[in-house]
Amino acid sequence: KAVVSTQSGHYGRGIYHNKDKTFLVWVNEEDQTRIISMQKGGDVKEVFSRLASGIEAVGKSVKDASGKEFLIDPKYGYMHSCPTNLGTGMRASVHVDLPGWTKEGPGKLEARCEQLNLQPRGTRGESGGQTGITYDISNKHRLGYSEVELVQCMIDGVNRLFLEDLVLQKKHNMF
Repeated sequence: KAVVSTQSGHYGRGIYHNKDKTFLVWVNEEDQTRIISMQKGGDVKEVFSRLASGIEAVGKSVKDASGKEFLIDPKYGYMHSCPTNLGTGMRASVHVDLPGWTKEGPGKLEARCEQLNLQPRGTRGESGGQTGITYDISNKHRLGYSEVELVQCMIDGVNRLFLEDLVLQKKHNMF
């Protein structure tokens, strides 16, 4: 059973989610359709698996209802309208505490993320700013890479940042 959540009151716009809020379909915001899989913990494989089966199920539902399919290019991925997501549209992210990097300052973390093809954000979204030591770290690129490559880039980069953070915590006598 789907649950719709709309705050704007606009017809045809909303977020549909499962009971656990681990799978969501966001309709008519920046993208025409944004499909999201998320959960607490570190099981990225489970999140990605749920996403893949969810995309397939939503695509089948759209095709059954309209006879149309999602537009996908074998090289560039899914086609949609939000220019920041051109390509696969895959933004894989995790929330991670990085107290050592926080102590170093936001400029240093941003520079390191750039080297790792990552994008740091605050936990309040794209323009919500940073508070505390928790960051939303995601793959920087969307175009020219497969979904698997982008998820692996995020996993490898976050693992590296975490290990570097332990060294920085020691440098700043944080434990």
